[in-house]
Amino acid sequence: MAGQHLTSSLLAVAFLTSFGSSMLYGYNLAVVNSPAVYIKEFYNKTVLSRNGTWLTEETLTLMYSLTVSVFAIGGLLGSLIVGMLVTRFGRKGTVVNSTVLVFIAGSLMGFSRLWVFPETVIIGRFITGIHSGISLSVVPMYLGEIAPKNLRGFLGLVPSIFIGTGVFAAQVLGLHELLGKVFSDKEPITLTIVVVPTFIQLMLLPWFPESPRYLLIEKHNVHATITALKWYRNNCDIQAEIEEMQEEQHSLSSVETLSVWRLLHDDTVRWQVLTVAVINIGMQLSGIDAIWFYTNSIFENAGIPGPEIEYTTAGTGVIEIIAGLVGCFTIEKLGRRPLMIGGFAVMGICSAGITLSLILQVHLLFMRYISVCCVVGIIAGFCIGPAGVPFLITAELFKQSHRPAAYIIGGSLNWLSNFTVGFVFPFLQRSAGSYCYLVFATICLSVAVYVYIVLPETKNKTFMEISRMFSKKGSVLETQALVHVDQLKLKKMNGYGGLDNTAMEPETSSPALISNRPFPGNTNRIG
Repeated sequence: MAGQHLTSSLLAVAFLTSFGSSMLYGYNLAVVNSPAVYIKEFYNKTVLSRNGTWLTEETLTLMYSLTVSVFAIGGLLGSLIVGMLVTRFGRKGTVVNSTVLVFIAGSLMGFSRLWVFPETVIIGRFITGIHSGISLSVVPMYLGEIAPKNLRGFLGLVPSIFIGTGVFAAQVLGLHELLGKVFSDKEPITLTIVVVPTFIQLMLLPWFPESPRYLLIEKHNVHATITALKWYRNNCDIQAEIEEMQEEQHSLSSVETLSVWRLLHDDTVRWQVLTVAVINIGMQLSGIDAIWFYTNSIFENAGIPGPEIEYTTAGTGVIEIIAGLVGCFTIEKLGRRPLMIGGFAVMGICSAGITLSLILQVHLLFMRYISVCCVVGIIAGFCIGPAGVPFLITAELFKQSHRPAAYIIGGSLNWLSNFTVGFVFPFLQRSAGSYCYLVFATICLSVAVYVYIVLPETKNKTFMEISRMFSKKGSVLETQALVHVDQLKLKKMNGYGGLDNTAMEPETSSPALISNRPFPGNTNRIG
C-alpha cells in the first residue's frame, strides 16, 4: 500500500477506542431485544406490588418503547455537547473523561432489581445513551485525525466493526441458555456488563498521545505535535504532514472554532452540511434500528418457530461482523462512494423484499425464509458502508474549525432519527403491517441517488484537498443551475416579438458565463 503503513500504535488506539466506546453503542442497541419479556415482566410485577394492579397492554408497550428509545434521547444530548467537550478536553481526553458515564449507568441498572425500582433501568439507558452520543462522534473524529490519509478509511470503519460486535454480543448473551433469563432471576447482568470494556479502555488509552492536528491547529503546541506524530508513524519523515497541518492552520488563522449557528450560515460549506444531514438521517431512517430493536418480532411475524428465533437473531450478528470487515478492508480500494451507494441500494431493495415476502407467505410457505434473507441483506448492506462511512465522511468534509459543529449537526440528526424509528416503529408496524418497510425502502434508494449525484470521492485525499474539491463541485452545480436559468430567460419575448435585451445579460459574474457579458468597447452585439 502506498503512503504510510499501519503501526501498532494506530491499531491499538483504534482497538481501544472502538472496544471501550463504539462497541457499547451496538451492544445497547440490541441488549433490550432478547430479554424483552423479562424486562416487561419486571415492570409489571413492580407496578403490581406498588399499586395492586397490572399494567395494561398499551401502558406496558409504552414503557418498553420508552426503555428502548430513551437511549436515543441520551444520545441526542451527548451529540449536542460533543463540540464543547472536544474543544476543551481534546479528542482523546473526551473519550477518557466520558467513561464515568458508563460506570454510573452500569450501577443504576445493576441495582434496579435489588432496589425494586424499574425507573433506574430507564435512567441508566438514558445515561448510556449520552455516552454513546459522545462516542459516536468523538471516536471517528479522533481516528480520522491521527490516521494518515491512505489509512483514514480503514481506521474510520474499525468502530463500525465493533458496533456490529456489540450487537452480536448482546444477541448471544440474550440466549436463554446463557443470560437471557438472568434479568428475572438475578441482577440484570446483561445491562451492566458494559463496564468491563470501558474499564479496560480507561486503564490503557491514557498512555497514548492526543490528536496531532488538535495539538498543532488548536493548541499551537509544535513539540507535542511532533512527539505524537512520531508515536503514530513508523520512523518516517513527518515533515510533509506537519506542513499540511500548517497550511490548514494558516487558512484558519483568523477563524475560531465555529458554532453550529455560524456553520449553518456559512455559504462556503452548505453542500457539505447538506450531505452530512442527508447521510446521517438516511443512516437511521433506513430502518436498521427497527431491525436491531425488533428482530425477534420481525422473525416471529415471518413465521419462524419460537424456539429458533433467538438463534436466527444471533446468526445475523455474524453477518454484521463479516460485512463490517469487508467494508473495512475494501474502502481504501473501492472508495467511500461505492460502499455508500451499494449499501443503501441493497438495503432499499431488501426492505421492499420484506414487504413482498410477508404478504405472499400466506400463500407461499417458502417466502418466510425469503424475508429472513432480506433481513440479512439489510444488515449486510448497512454494515458494509452506511454503518461507518457517514461518521468518516463528516470528519473528511470539514476543516478543523468546522469539524466539531459538523459532528454536532450530524450526530443530533442521527439520534433524532434513531429515536423516531425506535419509538414509532412498533405503532407503525401495528397500523401499516408489512407495508411499513416500503417507507424504509424509499428512504434508502433516495439517499443512494443523492450520494451518487452530489458526494465526490474523498479516498486518499488530505483535508485541504477535499475542501478544495468539494468547493469546486459546489461551484459547478451552481453554475449549471445559473446556465439553466439564463437559457430560460433567453426564451422570453418582448412585446414586439423580439428577444428581450435585458434577458440577454446574465445576473452573475461566474467564469462560465463571463464570455456572454458585453464588455466596454465591444461592438459585436446581438440586434
